[in-house]
Amino acid sequence: MAKYEQSQVASWAEKILPKLIAQRQTELQAKKNSPKPAKQKDFLLEAGKQALKQRRYSDAVQALEEFLKTCEQQNSNEYSQAQILLIKAWKGSGELEKAHSLCQQLLESSDPLVKSWAEQTLPSLVVRVKSQKGEREESSQKQQQIRLPKAGRAIKTGVKLTIARFAGNLGLASIFTISLLLGMVFVLCLEFTYIVKSENSITFSQNPINEMGIAIALTILFNIIIFFLSPILMDITQEFLYGTQWVTLAQIERRSPEAGRVIRQVCKQKNIEHPRLGIINDQNPTAFTYGSLPNNARIVVSEGLFTYLDDDEIATVYAHELGHIVHWDFVIISLVVTLLQIIYLIYRFANYLHNSIDNNQVKRAVQTAATTAYFFYEFGNYLILYLSRTREYFADHFAAEVTGNPNGLSRALVKIAYGLVQEGNRAQKPSTLIQGIRALGIYDHKAAAISGTAYSIASNPQEIGKIFLWDMFNPWGWWMELSSTHPLTGKRIRALSTYAEQLGLETEFDMARVVREGKKLSKKRLYGSFLFDMFIYRADWLIGVSGLIGSLWLSVFTRNWQIFFFLWFSSIGIGILLKNIFMFPQLPKAAECDIMKLMCDPYASPLRGRFVQLQGQVIGRGDAGYKLGSELKFQDQTGCILLRFKSRLGGLGNLLFGAMADSLIGSQGVAIGWFRRGVTPWMDLFKLKLENGMVVNSYPRFWNLVIGFGAIILGWTFPVMIQMMFRGMAGA
Repeated sequence: MAKYEQSQVASWAEKILPKLIAQRQTELQAKKNSPKPAKQKDFLLEAGKQALKQRRYSDAVQALEEFLKTCEQQNSNEYSQAQILLIKAWKGSGELEKAHSLCQQLLESSDPLVKSWAEQTLPSLVVRVKSQKGEREESSQKQQQIRLPKAGRAIKTGVKLTIARFAGNLGLASIFTISLLLGMVFVLCLEFTYIVKSENSITFSQNPINEMGIAIALTILFNIIIFFLSPILMDITQEFLYGTQWVTLAQIERRSPEAGRVIRQVCKQKNIEHPRLGIINDQNPTAFTYGSLPNNARIVVSEGLFTYLDDDEIATVYAHELGHIVHWDFVIISLVVTLLQIIYLIYRFANYLHNSIDNNQVKRAVQTAATTAYFFYEFGNYLILYLSRTREYFADHFAAEVTGNPNGLSRALVKIAYGLVQEGNRAQKPSTLIQGIRALGIYDHKAAAISGTAYSIASNPQEIGKIFLWDMFNPWGWWMELSSTHPLTGKRIRALSTYAEQLGLETEFDMARVVREGKKLSKKRLYGSFLFDMFIYRADWLIGVSGLIGSLWLSVFTRNWQIFFFLWFSSIGIGILLKNIFMFPQLPKAAECDIMKLMCDPYASPLRGRFVQLQGQVIGRGDAGYKLGSELKFQDQTGCILLRFKSRLGGLGNLLFGAMADSLIGSQGVAIGWFRRGVTPWMDLFKLKLENGMVVNSYPRFWNLVIGFGAIILGWTFPVMIQMMFRGMAGA
């Protein structure tokens, strides 16, 4: 063509021909350098090794299975190595029966090293396979025994529902929180500007307002950078700590078809990209969301969610997490946290400024500003917790609207609690996942004991409803909820029940009946002494601080420093003893009871405990995996509760008890002590009588009495001792 007669064609050919030749040479070179089948197999084997090393068990299984399919030399070392690695990968992913079957095949291997490895590995696999089968059968039987009849769901989805009155308003809560925090920052900045500019006599190495402004600007800049980088940083953290496996929407859809449909539907309606989806190999059921903007959000769930929940319930959990994404919760929380950090920065700056000036009048003004900043900071923390609880209510509401299945989410919450309790009882060590994502998760694991226990023994939903009386009507429930990131379970289920009623459905848990029973409760017992009890509950702190302030004022007014030590130490002792009297009154006869009845008591309190005895078994440590922990898990036929042991030897005695606590696990006996109810119920142990005749005595009152009386005695003697010391020094 380059010799073609037409000059234009010839010219074009001369230009294009070198390019075609070069392209052909590149293709030939690429073909020459392309991996041969053997090299491809080597790549698969190496990929399997790396995935196993990084605990990406499903990826390891996929690569190693592919290698074994393509490897023709079944007697080679590489083939045997891949089989061993595959057994390890199956063990890691929980596919123990496959691992056991392949390990049995390796017993026939002609390679003595491989055969020896199989002989050593097989016994442990046999034990684990039997254990897994037993757990599955037990779990299956239990699930069948406690499976509750399902309430219905709406045929039509997307119906607008009026949010429960007590759930608040997310928009107003966000605006209120942000406005209040901005106002706090403005007031503090204004106060410091006035302090600095009102005193020309004060000299600084630099203008402190400029320094504070630079610090605030850097804080804002840092938080903006972290805001956009946080999804990537969280991804790395999740993969490192929990071995998160990122999966496609199709993979989720295979495990929960309805969850896949909900994700597609919501993302299409709200015009947002599908969130990145992750699964963590942990049987504790949970789910959480993180990100910076809706289009780069992540939803991560645990394997336990698919174990304990049905398809429609899993879908409501995903819908709940999508609610956080749609409501832009990441942005709001990031903003309020930034404002709170600025307030704390101003507090720290005030302390620095206080130590940098000599003028007493200005020093007092700065100290007042520092105190104000600290108060704003503490108050701001409670504002964020309030906003977090409101977010949960609105995510529940969103899930109910999108799925038309508020009853499904009610069941999901209770089943998640049940799963957390079951896995916690089986665990040899605490789940780092559940502890690490407490604030992010759909459910606060600290509150799981009550709902999970009720679900495990209930034959119908109405029995579970009884435990929610405390959440909804006891003032201690409201007080404890103030420091929680999640609403109490009873309140969440009550809100979901109102949505079911709006859809014309029967409710999963008859919360209307619970409300009727709640209205019959004695208001006098609930509220009559609540303020007094709350004062006594914090008496050690309140009386101690009041004594400090009063003793300072009196010692300055009378110019007698001895009064300061006498009043302050005495007030600390009185506060401790007063609280001790109400928490541990004179011992009555311990009434026989069971854990479920105690949890259903709507009048239960963290202060006035019920002195009872429980018949059951020690099943583990309170903090699984902590070998020196002094808390025990005690189970009767109706549930599980924490026993808190206290030694007369104090912390050392608690450690010694923790060291021998393993010998108590599995022992039957009677636990006697004071039952108390907070977000988590517990018993302050008095005595544990075991079947073998062993008696464990606990002394929860002992150190309170020692410290209380010790502080009072010190208040009387310390001033005299100091005075005698000064006299001795003067005489010398």
